[in-house]
Amino acid sequence: MFGIGGGELLFIIFIALMLFGSDKIPEIARTLGKVMAQLKNATNEIKSEIQKGADANGIDTSLKDLTSSFSSEVEKVKEGLDSNLTNPVQKATQDIEDLTGPIKRQL
Repeated sequence: MFGIGGGELLFIIFIALMLFGSDKIPEIARTLGKVMAQLKNATNEIKSEIQKGADANGIDTSLKDLTSSFSSEVEKVKEGLDSNLTNPVQKATQDIEDLTGPIKRQL
């Protein structure tokens, strides 16, 4: 949870209790819960409006087609690079192993 451990969480709760007192903590928690719910509802409404606009203009299907074709092209380039780079890298690795072989044995 945001990189906060159990001990740190207890320390934060203790400090909040010292600052606000035990009477205000439930009220603050309720207010934070309401704010988080309103924020979640607002983001869901924005997402649905964007989705409706994209569906109305036909953007959604063209975007999926574009991303799939882009992904396939990227995969082709990766395969080409892997096949072109594998042999020289393996050769260089073998050359280094051949050169350092006697040095490693001496150590």
